[in-house]
Amino acid sequence: MIGIVMFFVALFALLLGFPVAFTFGGIALIFGVWAEGIEMFAFMPYRIQSIMQNTVLMAVPLFVFMGLVLQKTRLAEQLLESMGRLFGGVRGGIAISTVLVGALLAASTGVVGASVVAMGLISLPVMLKYNYDKGLACGTICASGTLGQIIPPSIVLILLGDVLGVPVGDLFQAALWPGLVLVGAYIVYILIYSKLNPEAAMPIGRDDSISRKEEVITALKAVIPPLALIIVVLGSIFAGVATPTESAALGGAGALILAMLYGQFSWKMVYEASKETVNVTAMVFAILLGATAFSMAFTYTGGDILVEEWMLAIPGDKWGFLIATMIVILILGFFIDFVEICFIIVPILAPVASTLGIEMTWFGILVAMNLQTSFLTPPFGFSLFYLKGVAPKSVTTMDIYRGVMPFIAIQILVLVSILVFPGFYGM
Repeated sequence: MIGIVMFFVALFALLLGFPVAFTFGGIALIFGVWAEGIEMFAFMPYRIQSIMQNTVLMAVPLFVFMGLVLQKTRLAEQLLESMGRLFGGVRGGIAISTVLVGALLAASTGVVGASVVAMGLISLPVMLKYNYDKGLACGTICASGTLGQIIPPSIVLILLGDVLGVPVGDLFQAALWPGLVLVGAYIVYILIYSKLNPEAAMPIGRDDSISRKEEVITALKAVIPPLALIIVVLGSIFAGVATPTESAALGGAGALILAMLYGQFSWKMVYEASKETVNVTAMVFAILLGATAFSMAFTYTGGDILVEEWMLAIPGDKWGFLIATMIVILILGFFIDFVEICFIIVPILAPVASTLGIEMTWFGILVAMNLQTSFLTPPFGFSLFYLKGVAPKSVTTMDIYRGVMPFIAIQILVLVSILVFPGFYGM
């Protein structure tokens, strides 16, 4: 039972706000020495070395760099402006264009914070100007910004691929349809909401000085460059031409080329993007090292055996396990970050899933879709904090909470559909 006590102590420490990496590492050291002695950590250097030699994880900093370079090229701004003009005449058109831009940014940058902040600064003022319902506007931006967690190339999928021992390319391919279905579900909800509440999402008048043809051409000019980068990066993976790590390097180089095309390239921009990449990567790998020590202590104290026995005892065989797992991850997502869940919870559940004969790619997509929800769920959803940070004072926290609730329900419905109808998604 020492491992189980250790798990709940770590969870409690995280809820108190202690740094994640040091919480995992410190608690692992305390409980590991107490249970087995300091000799237990003799193999820790070898585990650290295996992380350092892991070529799959090299894709993390490369994709982060790609996203940060694209963020600084005014890509989001140009996409939103051109898409907004294109769909502005439709009821709820600005919200629909925000979802489509969110999907493009997800596939080209994959940085949730950057997407939410960019759309919060550009799209939210426009929606408020045309008297959009505050909840609909906020919910649309938060939900669209989190699409980067499920639409490849996604950092979550790279981490899950490493933890579950599944090829990242397989996860990228499997995640494509669920991501597109989620985008479609968001748009259908916005259309229905706008139809039922006409005053909540009024169409905006067209600018007669610009012809429809010019609007389409402007939109294509904004969409084609990032779309070309997406096709090159994902196409090279799906065609088997490049590994995810190699395509991530290709994406980083492609992002720099796009920055030149947009006239945004400068060595200062490259330095700032590189510096932020180091910060994000250091955070992820520090948590991974702490989580490695934690999982080692958890295993040595017999916690994994207890969890496996409990999970295998759940009624309903693999379906009972999957339902229980999804509920646990969903609840944990209210309080802790996706990185902690990836590195601590998933490694505990993966052996049980394998024992029950669950297809691991399918399991990975279920977890990824579930983890995406954690960005929206109050009180600690990161997207909510990002948007509140850039929203005008007239937008309250309750407006944001109210707005994300329907989108959380949509994500859960899509998650259930993946669980019940995996064949529909090609899994």
